Amino acid sequence: MKLSKTFDAFFQSEKAGGIILLLVTILSLLLANSSIQTEYIGFWNTEIGHHSITHCINDGLMTIFFLLIGLELEREIYDGELSNIKNAILPIFGALGGMIVPAGIFLAFNYGTLTQNGAGIPMATDIAFAIGVLSLLGNRIPASLKIFLTALAVIDDLGAILVIAIFYTQTIAFDNLLIAFAIMGFLFILNRRKVHHLAPYLIGGAFMWYFMLNSGVHATITGVLLAFVIPFGDGSSKTASYQLQHFLHKPVAFFILPLFAIANTCIAINSNWHAGLSHENSIGIILGLVIGKPLGIWFFSFLAVTLGICTLPKDLKWKNILGAGMLGGIGFTMSIFITLLAFKNDGEEIITYSKIAILIASFLSGTFGFLWLKLTFKNPIKKLKSNK
Repeated sequence: MKLSKTFDAFFQSEKAGGIILLLVTILSLLLANSSIQTEYIGFWNTEIGHHSITHCINDGLMTIFFLLIGLELEREIYDGELSNIKNAILPIFGALGGMIVPAGIFLAFNYGTLTQNGAGIPMATDIAFAIGVLSLLGNRIPASLKIFLTALAVIDDLGAILVIAIFYTQTIAFDNLLIAFAIMGFLFILNRRKVHHLAPYLIGGAFMWYFMLNSGVHATITGVLLAFVIPFGDGSSKTASYQLQHFLHKPVAFFILPLFAIANTCIAINSNWHAGLSHENSIGIILGLVIGKPLGIWFFSFLAVTLGICTLPKDLKWKNILGAGMLGGIGFTMSIFITLLAFKNDGEEIITYSKIAILIASFLSGTFGFLWLKLTFKNPIKKLKSNK
């Protein structure tokens, strides 16, 4: 199976982004537990206009990340790996299993407790980290598995966005929400009138973000909604959607996501840090990501193929799908993001313990996935030589 140029460019950007995320996370943890711990953590809590720097990153800059996710999802649906329903069904089922089973495992430990609101935490997959680990295996990984994992992670992100919108919205100011949707409706009319200049969409998107922020629905949802009203056209390099997606790749991969990682992993790890790992919440997160993710992805994929709904690519075996499912357990960015929403009213301690559990689970998932896939793909794929 041959990778499209768009997909290959996306894969390469996520690969580099995943490596940078790993480095800045290690750096942030070291600084947060160094001699400048107080100053370092205090910096991220500095208020700008009644909001901390971390809050500005999470509610502001991350909207741009979600805008890119929306643009990538739109391209995959119209002109990518998800445009062919036969290709899309397998990762769709895998993603569903990768959300339902981890959430079920989490609730098995936390249902009826104060932390049951964290069920969305182990449902997420960090696409940059997952692809970053997969890329370390080089050319021994077939294109079909790269496509499966990437498509699964994109669908997973969409699922996480829906979870945020539905389950982590506590109170709604309907007047602001209606204004936000009215702006979206106006932008959709511009789309249908074939207005291809980006300026009105970006300006309208900024106003849409403001009213969404004040509606009670998390403001980052604006990014995804905006993506689907920006003209896609024929998907060529001259279209507004392509130009914006191409422009955002590097700022998101090399600035926004690393900044999010730095700000949200400045965790002061005290001598009693392991005490939180025995809490039902931490157990649910770790088991949900490390066991629930690969189990859910594998089982739902196997079920779809067994029922004849789709087929397994000829160059893949079920043990390969299990390895991809292990990498799906790298929650990191999205899991931390959902943690902040789930426990924003429950104090800093539960958020810190959740972050530690996410980091441990993501490390274990990445390590197990790497070793498993290295074992199942022992030899590099040989490139065919062209006849001259």
